[in-house]
Amino acid sequence: MHFPGHSSKKEESAQAALTKLNSWFPTTKNPVIISAPMYLIANGTLAAEVSKAGGIGFVAGGSDFRPGSSHLTALSTELASARSRLGLTDRPLTPLPGIGVGLILTHTISVPYVTDTVLPILIEHSPQAVWLFANDPDFESSSEPGAKGTAKQIIEALHASGFVVFFQVGTVKDARKAVADGADVIVAQGIDAGGHQLATGSGIVSLVPEVRDMLDREFKEREVVVVAAGGVADGRGVVGALGLGAEGVVLGTRFTVAVEASTPEFRRKVILETNDGGLNTVKSHFHDQINSNTIWHNVYDGRAVRNASYDDHAAGVPFEENHQKFKEAASSGDNSRAVTWSGTAVGLIKDQKPAGDIVKELREEAKERIKKIQAFAA
Repeated sequence: MHFPGHSSKKEESAQAALTKLNSWFPTTKNPVIISAPMYLIANGTLAAEVSKAGGIGFVAGGSDFRPGSSHLTALSTELASARSRLGLTDRPLTPLPGIGVGLILTHTISVPYVTDTVLPILIEHSPQAVWLFANDPDFESSSEPGAKGTAKQIIEALHASGFVVFFQVGTVKDARKAVADGADVIVAQGIDAGGHQLATGSGIVSLVPEVRDMLDREFKEREVVVVAAGGVADGRGVVGALGLGAEGVVLGTRFTVAVEASTPEFRRKVILETNDGGLNTVKSHFHDQINSNTIWHNVYDGRAVRNASYDDHAAGVPFEENHQKFKEAASSGDNSRAVTWSGTAVGLIKDQKPAGDIVKELREEAKERIKKIQAFAA
């Protein structure tokens, strides 16, 4: 702990090396590893174990925020689980260190309820951060500035209650709007990511530095943090993201096979057995169509492991016939046609481990890789 007037030169040097992310989340260790708020996967136990290992763990908060929604009940339950796992059950007023909540904003019917239904849960359980994603562009453009349910209104309400706001984007344009609306952290998600994302975008190799340059140029008065997401599964990817200008690195697919994750066994098997992610994962609207998932605006699609349903789609099988096969397989317990969200780095994931071990392994791999790279600068 730093006490003014009592720090050694070594301690001052260590303090100077701290990033903005470290100052907001004092329990984090560099490089900062962040587990994504994957719906139906990222639970309170997983988030707590990531936090305990020096990372930032996000709990999935869902997309239905109407009063009485099961998503609200699940969120409250998972945040209570995180508090228990962190040993803070008897300290209800203590904020949950290194814990955040992810909210999907694309459900336009329920998004105006966020400040009425979600915010009280957040205040009660005290996570440190809230991650927002997938606001509906039509809803945003047709609403008055700052109207209830808009990104700006939600961010302002979250700030008023003391939360750090992450905002997931896939383009420089969207990053600019998110910061203008008040976001503190930009999650620059490249198209190698698994799960839902902007249908049109780029990889983190170009996205992260261009977003960073834009922020430094257009928002000089703001200390906005950039974290990278998409296509990272090991320490080498972490170092690459840091070199591009990210202050922290988000991983999703890697944590789907964490021991604590709520991932079904058949999906764990798919992830662990899939190689060559550029060939065997597909980014498409088709995955939501076959799942009969209609809440997503068409500016968003998703990346998943290629399976029998997609192969039939690519071969020209009529959708109605394909969908019937999908439903028959699901009803008979055949999971071969089920959608398994995954990023292109899936081929680098070979085992299941506790989430805390994944965080520590990533951090140590990154440090070793940085040491090797330093030889090139000698």
